[in-house]
Amino acid sequence: MDSAAINSFIPTLDQVDSWYEIFTLLPILIALELLLSADNAVALASLTKSLDSSELRSRALNIGITISLLFRIVLIILSNVLLKFILIRVFAGFYLIYLFFSNVFLNSDVENAENGTYNKNNFRFLRVVALLSITDFAFSIDSITTAVAISDQYILIIFGAVIGVLALRFTSGVFLKLLDIFSRLEKAGYIAILIIGIKLLLNTLINESILPDYYFYCLILLAFIWGFSKKESKT
Repeated sequence: MDSAAINSFIPTLDQVDSWYEIFTLLPILIALELLLSADNAVALASLTKSLDSSELRSRALNIGITISLLFRIVLIILSNVLLKFILIRVFAGFYLIYLFFSNVFLNSDVENAENGTYNKNNFRFLRVVALLSITDFAFSIDSITTAVAISDQYILIIFGAVIGVLALRFTSGVFLKLLDIFSRLEKAGYIAILIIGIKLLLNTLINESILPDYYFYCLILLAFIWGFSKKESKT
């Protein structure tokens, strides 16, 4: 949901007469992005849990989200070509669903089979960065499609994407700390990934969506409530 706020404001932004009017909307846009990026932020923070230190997790988020922003900008600029390929959206949906099952049910510790601590840590770090980049990009496809359909002002859409990514990085940092406090929050992040993946597939493969978007967002909200319902036991 990380670009939903910008999407809803794009018709308004198209009608403004000056940069001054845009900057008066900026605090509202940033506030909305901080709220609406929560599902993506929890999911991305959960992906960093396998890294050994908070420093590595923060570095992985910085690199992964930056790469994803570049992917977003390329997708926006080439949207007239790339978004015509339904396979991109289908792949993104199945990828998110696979990510849920592989981490919640399979959860095979591939890294443990690696030899050498240094190589193992490097492999794990690069793997997490790649997962962060692809996952955030998959999350953003639906909202970018909506934004491009609403407006042809690519500068404004890219501007919205940048704000969304900055908000996402801020909220991800917050959730990195919360993951150590609430024992169910990591799994709630993967549930959010599953819900967004199903939503993306349904919106792509079925002309008229079976459920309105707010149904999916309510499910994500319930997952978060469950995720915050239990704290880590202190030993």
